[in-house]
Amino acid sequence: MARGIRVWRERGWLWRSMLVVFALLVPAPILLLLIFRFVPIPGTPEMLVSLALGKGAHYQWSGDISPRLGRAVIGAEDQNFCTHHGFDWDAINKAMEDHKRHPKKPMRGASTISQQTARTLFLVPMRSWIRKGLEAYLTVLIEQLWPKKRILDAYLNTVDWGDGIFGAEAAAQDYFGTDAASLTGAEAARLAAILPNPHKWKAAHPGHYVARRAGMLQGRSAMVTRDGLNFCVK
Repeated sequence: MARGIRVWRERGWLWRSMLVVFALLVPAPILLLLIFRFVPIPGTPEMLVSLALGKGAHYQWSGDISPRLGRAVIGAEDQNFCTHHGFDWDAINKAMEDHKRHPKKPMRGASTISQQTARTLFLVPMRSWIRKGLEAYLTVLIEQLWPKKRILDAYLNTVDWGDGIFGAEAAAQDYFGTDAASLTGAEAARLAAILPNPHKWKAAHPGHYVARRAGMLQGRSAMVTRDGLNFCVK
């Protein structure tokens, strides 16, 4: 009798744990994505981590971001953004081939804007295979539930631009003393240029590498317009 009760309790604990995991992985993300498709995102786990570390979190949602920034970021981060379904397999395969040729170098990132948005909205900044699996699952959800324009808007509004600065509005104010809607082509290119390492590189007073990269990204922005690579967010 006692053994049976103990087994029942153990199974009950297991079922409760599985129910919690199910709720966290299925209904909760779907519900949040459906809500945030239409309303501003109040914050992200990365912002909470930044606050906990004493770095602050300057963040302000903007519904009016210069399209120059969108073009610069697509040119810098994800030129196939409008045509892939969350994962750029060509970029992934190329990164793996490069890593095979140069195994001592860190593997080049191949995350799409969709992957980065899913990661920013739901996950804390840490590296693990579990996190990568969750990121892939959340990317599928976000691609199914949001149009591309909403994905890009959410990315631009929440991405980490270094030193407790999150999103285009805070970055425009802190780096250039303007608002996100008024960013020039050069300013947008500088912001896009520092995204790979925003805690090391600075948009307001760029060094030689960032300045050169920003100039290259201005050219890519023109290519994005010329080739219609941003057709899904116009």
